[in-house]
Amino acid sequence: MRSLYIPYSSPVVSGEEQAARSLNSAIALFIIVSTAILFGLTVLYSTSYGVAGPMYFKKQLLWGGLGAAGGIAVFLFGYKRLVALSPLFMIISIILLAVALSFPAIKGAHRWIQVPGVGSIQPSEYAKLAIALYLARYCSDKMRNINSWSFKTGFIPLCASCGAVMGMILLGRDLGTTVLAGIVLVMILFVSGLKFRILSIPVLFLPPALLYGIKQVDAVRWARIKSFLNPEAYISEDGYQLWNSFLALGSGGWTGVGFMNSRLKHKYLPEAHTDFILSIVGEELGLAGMLFVVMLYISFAIAGALISMNANSRQGMILGFALTALISLQAFINIGVISGGLPTKGMPAPFISYGGSNLVVCMLATALLLSIAIETARPGFNNNIIVELKEYWKKLWNSQA
Repeated sequence: MRSLYIPYSSPVVSGEEQAARSLNSAIALFIIVSTAILFGLTVLYSTSYGVAGPMYFKKQLLWGGLGAAGGIAVFLFGYKRLVALSPLFMIISIILLAVALSFPAIKGAHRWIQVPGVGSIQPSEYAKLAIALYLARYCSDKMRNINSWSFKTGFIPLCASCGAVMGMILLGRDLGTTVLAGIVLVMILFVSGLKFRILSIPVLFLPPALLYGIKQVDAVRWARIKSFLNPEAYISEDGYQLWNSFLALGSGGWTGVGFMNSRLKHKYLPEAHTDFILSIVGEELGLAGMLFVVMLYISFAIAGALISMNANSRQGMILGFALTALISLQAFINIGVISGGLPTKGMPAPFISYGGSNLVVCMLATALLLSIAIETARPGFNNNIIVELKEYWKKLWNSQA
């Protein structure tokens, strides 16, 4: 059993079986995510090459490299240090979301910050990560008081803090990310022990209130909901994208029309390389390809849940569940949208769709999950590795001098 451990000098505090399960889950998660990213790059090349050449593929490859570098840094730094800094990340998220509001709207939304030489950065993606880190900090520290109505230690300050960030995301007209973050907030409050009679208030009243608000003030999204309910009646209008997604999925059959042979990607299906890339997967690789993607996402959810359940701290458990839920629910929503099970919403398929910010955040979330796992298998790993790296660079600097 000890052969499963990373050889390191720090003592194993957690149980041997728990450490082995955590490490095995981490290895499985790394393989799953690596496979999903490679698969995503492959289908992105197929989806976008005939329309824009290798441009999107090269950009995604660059963002993947940045995500890998950031993931390594996060893994070495450790999730506990990042959780401690989560209030700062929440403030930075609000500032970045406010900056995004000052940029011209793209497709009716203020979601992006244009950075010269880098491209577009979507602050709402990074805000999701900040919310997950903050949930881990607050719920682990205040778990005993989570059912209190106190404005200092209960669940109200948590909802107010997360609500401020989600409100800024909503101001940028990113309803999908707002709803996703809200669902994760409710799930984590439930895991943290918030009583159902309190939790039932937002669960029962917010969805109809949100639907009513959309109908009254957001004609574009209300039109999407109507086209979702009856796509055939809006084929040439708001249901155009969904209808072509149906055509792509339906024409793929069991094994697809063949890699690179999609017809719908040639200007028939808008956003084929981003939100609707899985429609092209269904067309080119058929039901077999779609089942492979679903299997990847289910495997990710299982591995993330196992890492969370075996975590040796409340922070690790809550953060692991939050990150796993963020990515798994995003995948569920994307598949639901392209198959007509949910209203059309701009939400990419994790690890697969084109989108730099989303890919980087998904890779950072994976690195945090791996950090939780290694901290369970080797408690103190991050503290010791930082010290050893400092000593290494000190010796290297002295030898050069």
